[in-house]
Amino acid sequence: MQDLKTRRRGAATSPAPRPSLLRRTGRALTPLAWLGPSLVLICVVVLWPVIEMVRTSLQDITSSGVTLGYNGTANYTDLFDEDDLIPVVLRTLLWVGGIVVITMTLSLALGQLLNARFPGRRVVRWAVVVPWAASVLMTALIWKWMLDNYSGLVNRVLLDLHIIDKPVNWLAHPGQAMLWMMWVAVFVSLPFTSFVILAGLQTIPEDVYEAARVDGASAFRTYFGITLPLLRPAILIASIINVINVFNSFPIIWAMTAGGPGSDTDTTTTFMYKLAFYDQHVGESGAMAVVNFALILVMVLFYLRAARWREEVR
Repeated sequence: MQDLKTRRRGAATSPAPRPSLLRRTGRALTPLAWLGPSLVLICVVVLWPVIEMVRTSLQDITSSGVTLGYNGTANYTDLFDEDDLIPVVLRTLLWVGGIVVITMTLSLALGQLLNARFPGRRVVRWAVVVPWAASVLMTALIWKWMLDNYSGLVNRVLLDLHIIDKPVNWLAHPGQAMLWMMWVAVFVSLPFTSFVILAGLQTIPEDVYEAARVDGASAFRTYFGITLPLLRPAILIASIINVINVFNSFPIIWAMTAGGPGSDTDTTTTFMYKLAFYDQHVGESGAMAVVNFALILVMVLFYLRAARWREEVR
C-alpha cells in the first residue's frame, strides 16, 4: 500500500512530457499559414516594385529600353542638375499641402452635414459619392472643357454676369491653371474624405454629447473639446490617404495642362513621366521615382509626428 501511494505521488509531481520537436515546429509555423498570403501579396505588390525602382535608377538604360549596365549615381547627378527640379518639388509640396488642407477643412463641415438628420439625407449622401465614383480622367476632361476660353461654361457664365469683359484662357496662365487644377483635385477628393469623417462621427457615443449638454457646454466648446479629439483617428487616416493620392496624382494635371505651359504646372509625377517619355532618360526618370517615393515617406512621417501619432498608439 505504501509503495502504491509513493508511485502515485511521484507520478503527480513528475513534469509533463515535452512536446516533440515536430509538434513545436508546427505550432511555431501555424501563424505563417495565416499571414503567408498577406506577406506574399505585400512582397509582390509593394517590395518588389520598390526594389525594381531602385535598381532602375542605378542602371544605364537606352531610350529603347535596353540596359547597358550599372551606372552608379550618374542618374541622380543628372537629375539634380535639372534646372526645373527645385521649382517642380516646391510646386508639388504646395500642390499637396494646399489640396489636403482645403479638402480636410471642407470634409469636416460636409461630414457634419451628412451626419445630421434632415429629409432626403440618403439622396444627398448618394449625390456626394458621384464625383468619387466617376473616373478622375473624365472629371478632369469635363472641367477642361468648362474652362475653355471659347465654348467653356465658366467663361459664358462670367460674361453673362458681366464679371469679365472678354473670355479668359484660364489654363494658359500657370498660376490660374494651378488653382483650377487644385480645385478639381479637391472636388475629386472631397467625397471619400467626407465619408471617412462621417464614419468617425458615427462612432462617437451620444452619451458624450448628452453629458456635455448637461454640463452646459456650448456648441463651439463641444465641437472643439469632444468631436475633434474623438475624430483624430479618422482625420489621421483620411489625411495620410489624401497625401499619398494627391502626391501621385497624374490624370488631373496631364489631362488639363500636361504640365504646361513648358513645365510651369508640372509636379514630380508628371515631371518623372516627361523625363522617361519625352526626354528618353529612363534611368533619370527612375531616380526621380526614388526621390518621389522618399518625399512621400517624409511627408507622411512628418504628418504623423505633427499629429502626435505616438501618443495615439499609446
